[in-house]
Amino acid sequence: MSNPGFIENFVNASAEGKIAYLEARLNAALDAESVHIDDDSAAHAGHAGASAGSHYTVTIVAVRFAGKPRVARHRLVYDALADELRQGIHALAIKAFTPEEFAEQFE
Repeated sequence: MSNPGFIENFVNASAEGKIAYLEARLNAALDAESVHIDDDSAAHAGHAGASAGSHYTVTIVAVRFAGKPRVARHRLVYDALADELRQGIHALAIKAFTPEEFAEQFE
């Protein structure tokens, strides 16, 4: 579990600060080769839980995803962000790739 001070910093951070925080958490937890996060909150205006910095799309590339089905990959991401999901993230779309899968996208 995270230090409560870190979670408080996440909840009170700017939109850019939240993305940087989430990227750091995912990089540390999954030893990711690449993490890209889009804040989709503006597209959900008027929807419950649509405060700034609450809806994200995460594209992550990590060797740890090798041999794992999509559900297991998503579980790794959810586990890495468990505290944040309880404290401010309303929706998280995940695109999880191995380095080889990601490279194939651009061949």
